[in-house]
Amino acid sequence: MGHRYIGSKSKIVNKVVDKISKLTPQHSTVSDLMCGTASVSIALREKGFSVIANDLMTYSYHHAIVGLKFNKYPEFKAAADFIEKFYIQDELNLFDLSSYDKIINALSNVDSVKGYFWKEFSLDGSPKNTLKPRNYFSSINAAKIDGIRIALSELYSDRCITDLEYSLLQHDLLMATNDIANIAGTYGHHLAKLSGRAKDEIKLSPSVLLTRKDTENHKVYKGYAEEVSKKITCDLCYIDPPYMKRQYAANYHVLETIARGDEPEAIGVSGLRPWRDQYSNFCTKTKIRDSFKQIIENMSCSSYLISYSEDGLLSMEDFIALLAPYGDVYIDEFKHARFRSNKSKLDQKLTEYLIHLDMS
Repeated sequence: MGHRYIGSKSKIVNKVVDKISKLTPQHSTVSDLMCGTASVSIALREKGFSVIANDLMTYSYHHAIVGLKFNKYPEFKAAADFIEKFYIQDELNLFDLSSYDKIINALSNVDSVKGYFWKEFSLDGSPKNTLKPRNYFSSINAAKIDGIRIALSELYSDRCITDLEYSLLQHDLLMATNDIANIAGTYGHHLAKLSGRAKDEIKLSPSVLLTRKDTENHKVYKGYAEEVSKKITCDLCYIDPPYMKRQYAANYHVLETIARGDEPEAIGVSGLRPWRDQYSNFCTKTKIRDSFKQIIENMSCSSYLISYSEDGLLSMEDFIALLAPYGDVYIDEFKHARFRSNKSKLDQKLTEYLIHLDMS
């Protein structure tokens, strides 16, 4: 399983973290202000930094919680009855499984339900606001997702799982769902016919957790970077903003619905959830400058590292003009594989930049 995500830094995370390590000492506090998949946050934790992660999207919040806030594997003590009811012993497995493994097994065995996801996002469904069914998932997988979502909601509302355990299981469902989604790259639209992994049965798998006795050193927020920056004091702020006009809230609306555990009105051919509450000014050329200025002027921080690319709304000349009044600007550049949908004709490589603003 892996993230299918515009701008994911998983493939260049070492380059980013190496640069941060050169700019600020180990054990410093680093803010990952738009953490996305949390790959950079996790790598920073591995290197011994204290991390403040934030993102506007709920699914990113769950990813960051899983990456930063576990010091041991959860025991799911209050979910014992649920595990006993749905857990199915694998006769080929000779080892005693952990409670985490068992609850993953139990969730995988809950009854399928022809509920919201089946109705709105499968080819056999009957969506409310459009005549043609949407083909994001096989009907079998959509019904299984509904069953798991209902089980998770009941476990959480009945306090059979803690907040941390809920984020972990939501993360696992998000990863499993993303793995079998019938999409070319984002959820802006679905493919006409089931293709590739979308034909496979959804499979929940336990995550490998980074367990360290340092969880008190890390914080996770969910909100607009412009607002959250007012709360943050750090030694270095890493910013990985959207590069283009595509809004994450619209392109990953299905994942956001899973992460929120709700059933919003699904609108139009793509089944978009109402998403204007997560509109990012960083996707708008007329507003991106003001948002950067708010962060720099609001945050108690004197060093910023910004990821950007040649595809971005701002040119490097624009960026230098924006940042230069605040301090010294240094730019590293390198080639990187471009995120492309399956049929994209764009070049495979593009130029990525790491822009350092030193205000000290």
